Amino acid sequence: MENNEKDIESVIILGSGPAGLAAALYAARAELKPLLFTGTEVGGQAATTSVIENYPGFPDGVEGGQLAELFTKNAEKFGARIEYDMVTAADLSKSPFKVSTYGKDHYAQVLIVTTGASANKLNVPGEKELTGRGVSYCATCDGWFFKDKKVAVVGGGDSALEEGLFLTRYASSVTIIHRRDELRAGALLQKRARENPKISFIWDTVVEEIKGEGAVSGLQLKDVKTGETRELAIGGVFVFIGHSPNTELFRDWLKLDEKGYIRIDQNMQTSVAGVYAAGEVADSRYRQVVISAGMGAAAAIEATRFLESQE
Repeated sequence: MENNEKDIESVIILGSGPAGLAAALYAARAELKPLLFTGTEVGGQAATTSVIENYPGFPDGVEGGQLAELFTKNAEKFGARIEYDMVTAADLSKSPFKVSTYGKDHYAQVLIVTTGASANKLNVPGEKELTGRGVSYCATCDGWFFKDKKVAVVGGGDSALEEGLFLTRYASSVTIIHRRDELRAGALLQKRARENPKISFIWDTVVEEIKGEGAVSGLQLKDVKTGETRELAIGGVFVFIGHSPNTELFRDWLKLDEKGYIRIDQNMQTSVAGVYAAGEVADSRYRQVVISAGMGAAAAIEATRFLESQE
């Protein structure tokens, strides 16, 4: 079926994290009436964070879900249209660009990709079978279910320590398992974690298997230096070992870097004119809410200029 002019959107934004919602706000204020598809994670990864303490304007911190809600209201106030749907396919071979959702096909003069990144898996026996039964990738979502239980956190970066500290509200103890002998997390988080009486560390160790019948009961661990293995009895394991960008839909259309992130220039422009990318789908370095929001705003400003140049 041919698309006629009234079916073509000026701007379609894919993703509802800080980058997508900031892009929606800026595009809406430019009177472009952007259409945003939320994807499966409404609010993106930020919405699953317990407390964000480093977003400007919130000296007492703000819950991730609350910040996402404020972003959404702000964008909608100026006319952004937000649809709770997921894009299942894309065709960026020509303009207008085509994106397909479960509902229908949509066309856009400009596309802003802010599909973010997803948590990496351990890919060990027991992980898939016990996900949702003691294996989790979101302490904020699931921490309450582990009241008075011993839990483990796998990872050594900011996310691992942030979520580990959050879990001390509920768990009787939190064991942080890291494959190296020093953490990658920021100094303040490290200080908090080391001073928390509920937190302990196991260094130079990887998880080889997650054990349990119907629910997690323990981990098989391996010391990477000695090769020795042992078991750790726990009631839950939270995995924070980095993220991979959600770029599967764009592999055939956009240039990606060696890690799979979308390549962009300083103007958020991808390898296809009229297609922009912002946030953690294109940022493997900083991965901060404030930076993702700034990238989204920049992408919308550039999209506005691009559309003006086409008139």
